[in-house]
Amino acid sequence: MPDSAPTNAIYGRNAFIACLLGEGVKRMFGNPGTTELPIMHALSDYPEMGYVLAMQESVVIAIADGYSRASGELVACNVHVAPGLGNAMGAIYTSKIGGTPMIVTAGQQEQGHGLTEPLLYDPLVPIAQSQVKWAAEVTRIEDLPRVMHRAAKIATTPPTGPVFISLPGDILNMQGAIDLGAATRVDARVRPSDAGLEALADALLSAQRPVLIAGHEIIAADAFKEIAALAEALGAPVYQQTIIDGAHFPSEHPCYMGVLTRTQPVVRKKLEAFDLMACIGADALKMSVYSEVEPMPETMRLIQIGQRDWELGKNYAAELAVRADVGETLRALTPLIRKKGGDALAKAAAARVEGFAKDNWSTAKAAKTEAAKAKRDASPLDPNWMMMRLVEMLPERAIVVDEGITAAGTLVDFLPYRDRYSYFGNTSGGIGWGIAAAVGVQEAQPDRQVVAIIGDGSAMYAIQALWSAANCKQQTVFVICNNQGYSILKQRLKSFHGNDKPIGMDFKDPPLDCTALAKGFGVAGERVADADAFEAAFARALAHDGPYVIEAMTT
Repeated sequence: MPDSAPTNAIYGRNAFIACLLGEGVKRMFGNPGTTELPIMHALSDYPEMGYVLAMQESVVIAIADGYSRASGELVACNVHVAPGLGNAMGAIYTSKIGGTPMIVTAGQQEQGHGLTEPLLYDPLVPIAQSQVKWAAEVTRIEDLPRVMHRAAKIATTPPTGPVFISLPGDILNMQGAIDLGAATRVDARVRPSDAGLEALADALLSAQRPVLIAGHEIIAADAFKEIAALAEALGAPVYQQTIIDGAHFPSEHPCYMGVLTRTQPVVRKKLEAFDLMACIGADALKMSVYSEVEPMPETMRLIQIGQRDWELGKNYAAELAVRADVGETLRALTPLIRKKGGDALAKAAAARVEGFAKDNWSTAKAAKTEAAKAKRDASPLDPNWMMMRLVEMLPERAIVVDEGITAAGTLVDFLPYRDRYSYFGNTSGGIGWGIAAAVGVQEAQPDRQVVAIIGDGSAMYAIQALWSAANCKQQTVFVICNNQGYSILKQRLKSFHGNDKPIGMDFKDPPLDCTALAKGFGVAGERVADADAFEAAFARALAHDGPYVIEAMTT
């Protein structure tokens, strides 16, 4: 070995951060351990790379997930060897389901040393593989830039999703004269062929009673206005997909009818009024629990447009399954439909849209608001009243992060989606995401007020996220709905099994004190149990300099 390194040599740890910066990553999210110390050491050389510390690896991933979903950016997370990666896996599952472009890395024992199976060692790639698009371990410093750039390219190419890289300590601490390479982005913003567009237009125009299902790809494609334009052109009603994980359609638009729900008999009843269903960047009727009722009517024609080819025709045969960018497709499709339909379509569509007013989302909201107002005097708080009043008190351009489960069940009946980043919900059903994701959303959107509505059970999975909110000097408001147990499980136990005596589902002995927990993490807070107290507390929270917890005692 030469006595001195070449003058253009770089440490692997520095090359790692330089490659992330080259990929447009602005900050890392992490929870470091000894094997990650080379990276933490190198951060001193890159003040332009921010670092968000979280106190457990699942919290790291969920914060990064929220940041990416609220910014559209590639994110990087660093966790600690095998146990840390294991802690992170449930959260990575949520990012996989949501398609979050994310590079997850973990420090690994030095090559050779791992052969002795030291403390904390296990092969990392097999642990990660089931939940990521691609997983690899760097075995030569010369390969580090290639692996990094490949990972970023894979993560950001639709269908997007997380990737994983194992970083052995000897690679990070090694010096080498290496080419750092450059970023590649695959432009997947494609529209269908001319023939494909013609087929889509003809199919939609041939339907007597078409319905549109708006889904998650509306957000990534920035097609919030475009799907509204399609609905207007067709005079078609619009439902939100069954998984309520984002703002997919402007709620106050006259064509918007609300959410489909994940209850098969309810969904089927809603869909029986239509003869063609067009899923626009949406999963086709993804359900939760089993039912003997098939949600899709047998005679329903199906059209699917989106980037996730796995979802196209997955459970139901599609008359037309088009793999394309939703935004690009709608910008070409809607004018074609208007041209083909002419004045006759324009008049008929306008008449249909006018007719939706009798039972669309806005009309239903007005009725539900009146019903909720009647519950003001309830103590503990009635959840429907609380959701209605919280929405009324939100500041302009506020963002809501929702993992309220049962307590927030009616939130989207009151909350209008006004832009693609106005609402975020859990994509996977794995709880613990929301309280941490809210921290990431606030980091991505510092000029907007973030309000997180979290169930008490969900909060306990990632309560450490409150410390990160305080550490980042955020203004996030956390409303933790404390109904003293796993309410959704109690409801389902009774509904599915006729059992009204739940075991292992209550938080009453001892009772949770979320306000005290918040203060332990440096976050101010208070407990409320009636309407007057809630209104006063929410006003104080919005005015407070720093994050704030409202522990709302609910039924």
